[in-house]
Amino acid sequence: MTTAAAGSPRTYQVRTYGCQMNVHDSERISGLLEQAGYVRAPQADDTPDVVVFNTCAVRENADNRLYGNLGHLRPVKDKHPDMQIAVGGCLAQKDRGEIVRKAPWVDVVFGTHNIGSLPVLLERARHNAAAEVEILESLDVFPSTLPTRRESTYAGWVSISVGCNNTCTFCIVPSLRGKEKDRRPGDILSEVRALVDEGVLEVTLLGQNVNSYGVEFGDRYAFGKLLRACGDIDGLERVRFTSPHPKDFTDDVIAAMAETPNVCHSLHMPLQSGSDDVLRAMRRSYRSERYLGIIEKVRAAMPDAAITTDIIVGFPGETEADFQRTLDVVREARFSSAFTFQYSKRPGTPAATMDGQLPKQVVQERYERLIATVEEITWAENKRLVGETVEVLVAVGEGRKDERTGRMSGRARDGRLVHFATEAPGGESLAGQIRPGDIVHTTITYAAPHHLNADGAPVAHRRTRAGDAAEAGRSPRTPGVLLGLPTLGAPPVAPAPAAGCATH
Repeated sequence: MTTAAAGSPRTYQVRTYGCQMNVHDSERISGLLEQAGYVRAPQADDTPDVVVFNTCAVRENADNRLYGNLGHLRPVKDKHPDMQIAVGGCLAQKDRGEIVRKAPWVDVVFGTHNIGSLPVLLERARHNAAAEVEILESLDVFPSTLPTRRESTYAGWVSISVGCNNTCTFCIVPSLRGKEKDRRPGDILSEVRALVDEGVLEVTLLGQNVNSYGVEFGDRYAFGKLLRACGDIDGLERVRFTSPHPKDFTDDVIAAMAETPNVCHSLHMPLQSGSDDVLRAMRRSYRSERYLGIIEKVRAAMPDAAITTDIIVGFPGETEADFQRTLDVVREARFSSAFTFQYSKRPGTPAATMDGQLPKQVVQERYERLIATVEEITWAENKRLVGETVEVLVAVGEGRKDERTGRMSGRARDGRLVHFATEAPGGESLAGQIRPGDIVHTTITYAAPHHLNADGAPVAHRRTRAGDAAEAGRSPRTPGVLLGLPTLGAPPVAPAPAAGCATH
């Protein structure tokens, strides 16, 4: 394909790196572009009219990955000069005009605070035949007021806050996303209801630190109240949230999780390190005893709770004794899953200039030991579920081998990945009847460290509105308010006036 012919809509692709916040921001970028008249290009199309990179700056190789991808696009753009390339997200917020200096074929650079400016910046860059760089230092409009093209028919992200007030020494996010800004509860609940009205069954409340929600309007119990309010929304079957910070985790949130039927008994709570000395150097304002105490309370209130975490290995100054303490906490916490990272130096963070930076081979060896310990525990925890019947929300793309194995996949209420058979007792395949977004109950027959298998026929199958939407090819779209943003093509034809007086 070449760039759009006269009169046909321009096409776009969004390429996303990083965390759930970036994934949700990309849904907004897609919503903005489609409301402005663009059409999504197929993934196989290597020459869309607009390519947007939504970047992450957390990992050490983020810069190399971006500039490598931009380099691959340069000859494509040379052949198709009307193609536009835009770079947004955390790396754009950090590098700013440096991106255009290193890659002068980039047309637009926008930051984390002004996603809504993208259509304007693309039009301005086309008109002026020059790169547009716009980075704001603080939030322009709360991103959830922007239109959103949701990727899933059955599950949706809902931001409750953006930014972070913590000062962890390894993290660059607060300097790129700013101080915490909280949405009003009524706005959040309105968005959740709008998603449920579109057929969505599961909502994940999203923030850099969800359980500090309410700090901006002075209510330390606001997050627990929000969870309970989600429990009153008819049709909302699952509520999740990510990520809480141990220092702000309250007994009220545990009670809200336990008391609210649609709040899932799954908790992702970053540990980062089991060593109090390392936690102190990280400026994490809790200690391992406090962390384990929270887990103990969660399991007392919800014995079936699945707890996942983040762990960093090789932080500057980490000793073998510090690392052993992390392994001790992992064994005691009995995580169902852990996201493990080797410490990577990020310019602009205090940790980047600390003494005691560890050799790569030391970090790698500890990392491998951590992985082995985590997998030993997660496998043992998963084996406990063999013989149990679980409720699975059928998903898309969770099982890479599903086509070959004849299974489908989805998530249990506790967040575990389940691959399940689709053959009925008489040998009839149910694969054509079970849709993404449907609910099945199935009995676990096998456990692996990272997933569960259910090789018998489903015990029950419930068709849902989310499954209907998936079958019809509909994605939920939540509208926003566009104030003067340009659109492409002719304006829509106004509807004929209704008979009689239209003013009330």
